[in-house]
Amino acid sequence: MILSRLIQSLSRLPGMGPRSGRRVAIHLLKRRTQVLAPLIRALQQAHDNLHACHLCGMWDEVNPCELCADPERDPKTICVVADMADVWAFERSGCYKGHYHILGGILSALEGVGPENLRIQELLHRCQQTPPTEIILALSPTVEGQATAHYLMQDLEKIGVPTVSSLARGIPLGGELDYLDEGTLTAAFAGRK
Repeated sequence: MILSRLIQSLSRLPGMGPRSGRRVAIHLLKRRTQVLAPLIRALQQAHDNLHACHLCGMWDEVNPCELCADPERDPKTICVVADMADVWAFERSGCYKGHYHILGGILSALEGVGPENLRIQELLHRCQQTPPTEIILALSPTVEGQATAHYLMQDLEKIGVPTVSSLARGIPLGGELDYLDEGTLTAAFAGRK
């Protein structure tokens, strides 16, 4: 049945389940002209026109992407992130004006994600072609994120990247010491300035 397939497809989206899928399907069908038709067009355009940038992995209509082609950005600094959402977070903050490299995930033995499943070789090749002055590892402070950072650090040192740094860890702005977990407090103390 077409409706069941629509609900199943919607249910597979992140943050959605069968009930949310049903709710969205009903909303789309009730508003075919205002919501469903424009969504279909936008999805078809995305399918037909968006491609991964050969340098950073960001999805865009042009290759290299707008961020890699921007002459105002520093090409000698590369911020390595797990996903495109991480790039958007940095861009929202306006705190970084260099280039990016999207790995496409992080190492995870439980999920069967090894180095060959990530864009690690592309990063190493990129660094050998145009040596950067700094690589910033902006990966999540989870066990998998730290394992990925450690793996990358070893590979980047082998090819002679002069500076490999990572984001600071510790107390969030406005945070109360009494409410922090031991790991966060330890990282904050070790990384004090």
